[in-house]
Amino acid sequence: MALELDPGSRLARRSYDTSLVADVLVIGGGPAGAWAALTATEAGARVVLVEKGYTGTAGPLSSANTGIYYIKPDDPIHRRGMVTARMPLAFGLADERWLERTLDQSYANLDAMANWGYKWPKNEAGQEYRARLRGPDTLAFLRRRLTYARVVLLDHSPALELLMSNGVAAGATGVNRQTGTTWCVRAAAVVLATGGTAFLSGVAGTRGNTGDGYLFAAEAGAQFSGMEFSSQYAPAPYGGVLSRGAHLEYATLFDNAGNEITRGRKTVEAIEGTGAAWAILDKAKDEATRAMLRKTHAHIFLHLERLGIDPFREKYRIDFRLEGTIRAVGGLAIDDDLATTVPGLFAAGDITSKENVVGAGPPGGGPAAAWALASGSWAGKSAAVFAKRLGPLAKARPVEPIGMTGLRTAKDRKSDLSIADVTASVQAEMIPFDRNYWRSGVNLAGSLERFGREWREISNGSLLGEAVDTRSAARDLMRSRETTAMLATARWINASALERTETRGLHRRSDFPDLDPAQEHRLLSGGLDDVWVRRVPATPAAAAIAS
Repeated sequence: MALELDPGSRLARRSYDTSLVADVLVIGGGPAGAWAALTATEAGARVVLVEKGYTGTAGPLSSANTGIYYIKPDDPIHRRGMVTARMPLAFGLADERWLERTLDQSYANLDAMANWGYKWPKNEAGQEYRARLRGPDTLAFLRRRLTYARVVLLDHSPALELLMSNGVAAGATGVNRQTGTTWCVRAAAVVLATGGTAFLSGVAGTRGNTGDGYLFAAEAGAQFSGMEFSSQYAPAPYGGVLSRGAHLEYATLFDNAGNEITRGRKTVEAIEGTGAAWAILDKAKDEATRAMLRKTHAHIFLHLERLGIDPFREKYRIDFRLEGTIRAVGGLAIDDDLATTVPGLFAAGDITSKENVVGAGPPGGGPAAAWALASGSWAGKSAAVFAKRLGPLAKARPVEPIGMTGLRTAKDRKSDLSIADVTASVQAEMIPFDRNYWRSGVNLAGSLERFGREWREISNGSLLGEAVDTRSAARDLMRSRETTAMLATARWINASALERTETRGLHRRSDFPDLDPAQEHRLLSGGLDDVWVRRVPATPAAAAIAS
């Protein structure tokens, strides 16, 4: 490909087809990113939002509905009950102050949506029901609100690297995957809201969630917390793509031999031990309940209908799909203002650690959705304040792009590995039950050794092949960075999981099956060429500011 047609070469030469300046750049257009952009705008900031897909249709929420915290401030009994119920599930690693704070902000955000004109569904008595987000409808509404607020939206425009200025986040560069053109946004502050990663396991809505923001942050020197609490699996109809478990409250479950089993680990054990697990929604006795399930889990029922299965009368096979760090716990370490350990770099949603709210997890859809809205609001406001404090300096300061592995490797040295090779290798370690649902020291050490070799290989050789046009070249560049991000994320997860020699929450060790009271600490991690893990006290402040 001629040099002038290659977006990678254009980025290296700092040749940008689109150049913008903003107070705040938000990377990611899901609910967390949307709220970060809206809150920053309300605080007086000029905001640009870039999204790999199309803002309003991207991410896991686009595929289904989900519960969310909506607890009124004048209902102390309900609030205390929620807090009391969540703490045991946190296994000593959460902070009630953060949970209370999230409840308050989630309530405020949902009320704000109503004030902006969002039409909440109503029950038979005509009362609004705000404890469930209708995913596609919610995202479409937020896009309209972003447009109304004059947020500049760059759709189909994956970020590929951050810009830095003397150790401070200063924007990002990327490509448009539809046109092959390049873009650059210089900003006084950056909010990462790119979500977690399911390692391309096939869960609906997660194709774009490949851990990109983790990689950008790590290249800037950010730290992670709780990456061992990432082994989130959720039930799905066999062959389906939607992982949701709430409907199974109305089900009786069986192993492949016909023995009745319980949800969770017993279901996974049944799949491993007997070859399959089955469900029948026989506890949904009345038509009103059945209608509710069809409405709230439409994708699941559509899949079963295509197979000719009536789930209320017939057994259907179920599987468990890896959701990874999506709706799980681990992510970027943040402080009270949602700032990372890199000045000027803030984060929101699934990319952040949720330990402050849910501890070792699992968080579930309600807490995760509330966290997306709340953390987005806090990150956007904090970024706007940072930008205002920086003032005119933001425009004049020199900036440097910092993306490396998977982006700027010397093209004259082709890696022996391809994008497909590395993706398959990561999936082979991160998706199977016997490698990641149940972990062991032997397997974790083996995975880390393998991942280390692959990282060294792609750090010294390009994953890119020859592209025929600028559009395919831009997409290949995006895929290369996605693959690099998944490999890096797998290393932080496995290193943290190897360090925690116990079973706690979403971290399960077959060689250490019991919870160890002496390990009520948090694990920070980071690094690229050399991955590190360090123990810190189980307090938000210590986790966020540890050096």
